[in-house]
Amino acid sequence: MKILLHMCCAPCACYPVQKLREENFEPTGYFFNPNIHPYQEWRQRLKTAREFADKVDMKIFADNHYGLRDFLDKTYKTVGKITAEDTVKNPDGFHARCKICYAWRLSETAKFAAENNFEIFTSTLFYSKHQNHELMKSIAESVAENFGVKFYYEDFRIGWQKGIDISKQLELYRQNYCGCIFSEEERFSKEIKNARKNFFHAK
Repeated sequence: MKILLHMCCAPCACYPVQKLREENFEPTGYFFNPNIHPYQEWRQRLKTAREFADKVDMKIFADNHYGLRDFLDKTYKTVGKITAEDTVKNPDGFHARCKICYAWRLSETAKFAAENNFEIFTSTLFYSKHQNHELMKSIAESVAENFGVKFYYEDFRIGWQKGIDISKQLELYRQNYCGCIFSEEERFSKEIKNARKNFFHAK
């Protein structure tokens, strides 16, 4: 059975593609990630997604529009009042921002699936250990219902190391932050990383 696979990036697709094929699905990649910043990073991830698809003999569709302005506009309207200082004080508060990103990407995936004769879709977001898994699942189920398609749920996190190993074997470009301008700050800011570490350790 064919399935549309939203790809946040190539490394995160390695294990899901292998697992889906083992379960008799034939995935088709769909790259839609307007959150990625800066432009050079977005271009590199799109290039690597296509490279990966070629190496594993998978068809891929991609939105070639760099959507940073739209992403920032959507994000600012909702969480524009959340400052860097607020992020340090409440390291778990980033989920309000991420919800917008999840909803946009998963909604566009469900829409693309409905318009291109895919009855079912899923996402490589469910491979990442760094995302709000239950929130994504809830959103995916909702948008699937809205567009009249099915969402296939699987916790791909169990293949975390295997995915890393495959990506290295394929010599794929591996990024070191989620993608958005906010996650880049959170990845490299010692103040935010320490605050988040202390926050989760105290819970």
